Amino acid sequence: MSDTSDIVELSTEPEDLKPKRPSNRAPEGIRTFTVYRDDDESGISGTGVVIEGAKLATGQAVIHWLYPPPRGGIAVFDSMDDFIKVHIVPHPTNKTIITYEDGEQETF
Repeated sequence: MSDTSDIVELSTEPEDLKPKRPSNRAPEGIRTFTVYRDDDESGISGTGVVIEGAKLATGQAVIHWLYPPPRGGIAVFDSMDDFIKVHIVPHPTNKTIITYEDGEQETF
C-alpha cells in the first residue's frame, strides 16, 4: 500500500506558473532584455534588435543572437558585465541600447 501523504497537488493556473522572485539564495529572478544596434561596425549581426537575452538570478547572462536567421546562436556569460565588455564596449559606434522588460534602458 502506498503512502499518499507525500502527494502534492500541482496548479496549472496561469498566475501560479508565472516566474516568482527566488528565495534569499539569489538576489533577483530572471530579467529579460533585448539589444538594439543603430549601426553594425563588424558587419556581422546587422542593425535593429539583434539579441534577445535573459539575466539569470545567478547573475549569468544567456544571449540569443538573432542572426544569422532563422536560428542565430546562443552564448552564456558569467555576468551581464562580461557580455557588455566583450560585445558592447568595443563597438561604441554601434550606438547600442539594452532594454529590459521593465522598460529600463542602458545606452552605449
